[in-house]
Amino acid sequence: MAGWFELSKSSDGQFRFVLKAGNAETILSSELYHTRAAAENGIASVQANSPLEERYERKTAANGKAFFNLKAGNHQVIGSSQMYSSEAARDNGIDSVKTNGASTTVKDLTG
Repeated sequence: MAGWFELSKSSDGQFRFVLKAGNAETILSSELYHTRAAAENGIASVQANSPLEERYERKTAANGKAFFNLKAGNHQVIGSSQMYSSEAARDNGIDSVKTNGASTTVKDLTG
């Protein structure tokens, strides 16, 4: 099964999205956006940038856990991954975003 985006609204009225893999695991989470349109633009940016290897920033947190950011062409972070136990697991997460990030399915959870 292919992945999808979920668009949701936080308790303070801001919007965010997550990218889910076909197994329903969250593989990328966005920042908070003030408007729905901005969050939808973020989804479009994931769709455009996720296939491009050079858009992934591989990082290690202070606690030693591996994670990554997906960046747009202007170097702004579009979304961030969960923390992974190893660099290999992180790289599998990147592969999953590359596979699922072009999805055009958006589940609207804002209502």
